[in-house]
Amino acid sequence: MTAPARLGRRRFLRTTALGGAGLWLGINLPAAARAAPVAAFEPSAWLRIDPKGVVTIYVAKAEMGQGVLTSMPMLVAEELEADWKSIRVVQADALPRFGEMGTGGSRSVRSSYLPLRQAGAAARELLLTAAAGQWKVEKSSCRAEQGSVVHVPSGRKLGYGALVAAASRLVAPKDPPLKDPKDFKLIGTRVKRVDTADKATGRAVFGLDVRRPGLRHAVVARPPVMGGKVTGFDRKKALAVPGVEQVVEVPSGVAVVARSTWAAIRGREALGATFEAGPNGGLDQAAIAARLAAAPIGDPPVRLEGDLARALASATARVEATYQLPLLAHATMEPMNCTAHVNGDRVELWAPTQAPAMAIPALQKDMGFAPERVTLHTTFLGGGFGRRAMADFVVEAAQVSKAAGVPVQVTWTREDDMRHDFYRPPGLNQLTGAVDAAGRLAAWHHVVRAPSVAQQLFGSAARNGHPDTAEGAIGFPYQAGAVRIECAVPKLGVPLGWWRSVYASQNAFPEECFLDELAALAHADPLAFRLAHLPAGNRLRGVLELAAARAAWGTPPPAGRARGIACHASFGSYVAEVAEVSVEQGRVRVHRVTCAVDCGAVVNPDTVEAQVEGAAVYGLSAALRGEITVKGGAVVPGNFDEYEPLRMSEMPAVSVHVVPSTEPPGGIGEPGLPPLAPAVGNAIFALTGKRLRRLPFGAIG
Repeated sequence: MTAPARLGRRRFLRTTALGGAGLWLGINLPAAARAAPVAAFEPSAWLRIDPKGVVTIYVAKAEMGQGVLTSMPMLVAEELEADWKSIRVVQADALPRFGEMGTGGSRSVRSSYLPLRQAGAAARELLLTAAAGQWKVEKSSCRAEQGSVVHVPSGRKLGYGALVAAASRLVAPKDPPLKDPKDFKLIGTRVKRVDTADKATGRAVFGLDVRRPGLRHAVVARPPVMGGKVTGFDRKKALAVPGVEQVVEVPSGVAVVARSTWAAIRGREALGATFEAGPNGGLDQAAIAARLAAAPIGDPPVRLEGDLARALASATARVEATYQLPLLAHATMEPMNCTAHVNGDRVELWAPTQAPAMAIPALQKDMGFAPERVTLHTTFLGGGFGRRAMADFVVEAAQVSKAAGVPVQVTWTREDDMRHDFYRPPGLNQLTGAVDAAGRLAAWHHVVRAPSVAQQLFGSAARNGHPDTAEGAIGFPYQAGAVRIECAVPKLGVPLGWWRSVYASQNAFPEECFLDELAALAHADPLAFRLAHLPAGNRLRGVLELAAARAAWGTPPPAGRARGIACHASFGSYVAEVAEVSVEQGRVRVHRVTCAVDCGAVVNPDTVEAQVEGAAVYGLSAALRGEITVKGGAVVPGNFDEYEPLRMSEMPAVSVHVVPSTEPPGGIGEPGLPPLAPAVGNAIFALTGKRLRRLPFGAIG
């Protein structure tokens, strides 16, 4: 990985910081620097132009399949008027110049949209000024195009490389003019991903591909129960395995260090480690269900509008339902891994991490490494979904390297990964609703029962004035006579973490399925019922109408099939989906998913479509089969034979339709998932007349 050039000789002005990504623009160079030969023009943290005109754009977000190595450079290149074919893209190391680096919450493009455009625009203005000064003409008579500045009246042209020295001596504008969107040449177009070729040919370096001089390989025997402890192991038997060199104890368990991963795995088997369960040894499915049901409801409600009791009493008809959701694993295709080399008071890491901003503080807290003593290289990620935002696998690798005294690559097997995850919390959702004589929604009462990720990680469930468990429920978009939304937050003793679309992935399912129940109670078409209760300006209206039109809602589906519809807004975007399903030999089969997306201004339509298609695979895998079970405090499933993802032969046809918009960009990595399970559930009801209120849907009798 090529390291960015040092910027210590320059002063920077931080003009903005959205979502942890700061824009730093160069101001005046010291006199000594002005006199020295200029190696490159570096007007911002993310941009470097060398004297040959090579434009390098650094991406300070992790590439985990979502396309940021393409979409984010597009933002810079658009305003810079660079030649896209000559752009060089570099995955940035974790450096202070990039601010707080983290990839999650579908924030990469939406938080960087203005800062990266401003970075490109500032550089463009400096280059224009430099060229105008060299030609002794008005700057307004010059324009930037395809990596050059052109003097329009005379046709003279200077490549960006020839302007590096002059541009480096100029003061960056604080508020550079941005292009009118109607003049965009890159943004909004289908640009091929820059990482495809390397991934297709094997040149791309994922975490497991890292190799370093003197590298050793390690696996760790960990207690199967959270809070458990090692009680014994046979070091001699492990060391007797060919290739095994060391057995070292670390806080997470016992590490076997060897010359190959296979030798380390065999050594761990010979180790025969034993463990005590600790305080969570009695946890099982029944205990989890009991804790969810018994948790007290918080006071006051997270949302309260109108008089619920009066609305229920005066309604014509009412219905109550309980929806259940299981624990879920992230099940990334590349299991957790990290390469670490501890050398005295320094540590260098090669990590497929979503969050250096969490890993580096964790290394300081758990091991005492000052942040300036940590060098963290972010590799490609073989899937993230929130799991790789956690710091455990990074810290563990550093601990093994320190204990062994050698650089190590700690590899997790699939079973390690599945049984030592930070799981999506389970949920128990209790809902009561009513309609009046006119078929209008009279009352909505939703009690969300789920443990809090924020409480476990940070000590408090409170986020934005309410428990994080309310996300995806508190924003109930439909008009009703009375609305009451409450939360009960139990503690489980299971490690919890963010999972793709976080609590929206949980709360959209009961919300949108229960709304269908109320539509049936009102004898209304599910689409018409939604539209009748959404405010006129709500952007969900547009995606509902578009998805319904593209799915031919209201026309007969093929024989033996039915359609269901659902919508949800999350991470600044609005999505509606129609699922077309059948039931074959008692199993649900999804044949077609029609998606409509309003994510504001689109940078790369190809990326948007790919992300929504990926959400369909991930969401359907969870909705149809995903469930983590616990017995004796330990996770039972260990591999894909027990936690089975959707197979290629089962993949439905997915069509994605984007609503044209000039609104600021919303997220796209996560919003495509929440409406999927309820759309399928609603289709199952339309087909069979049965309400399935528990995920996964499983077999239908």
